[in-house]
Amino acid sequence: MSTGHNLERAHESVLTRMERQDRLVRLTILGAAVAEAALIVLVLTFVDFGDPIQRLMVVTAVLSYTILALGLIALAIHVSREVSRIALVLEGAERP
Repeated sequence: MSTGHNLERAHESVLTRMERQDRLVRLTILGAAVAEAALIVLVLTFVDFGDPIQRLMVVTAVLSYTILALGLIALAIHVSREVSRIALVLEGAERP
C-alpha cells in the first residue's frame, strides 16, 4: 500500500511541476510577444519606405521572422501533444 501512495504522490508532484512550467512558458511567450511588438513598431517608425533598399530589408526580415515563428508554433504544438500523451499515461497508471 505504501508503494501505491508513493506513486500517487509522485504523479501529483509531476503534474504540479508540469502546470507550473506551463504557466511560466505562457508568461515568457507573452513577454517575448510584447517585446517583439515594440521592436516592430520601432522599426516601422524609423524605416524610410521611399527607399527601395530599406523596404526590401524590412520585407526580408518580416518573411524570415514569419518562417521562424511558424516553426516555433509547430514545435510547441508537437511538444504539447506529447506532454498530453504522457499525462494520459500517468492518469491511466493511477487507476487500479
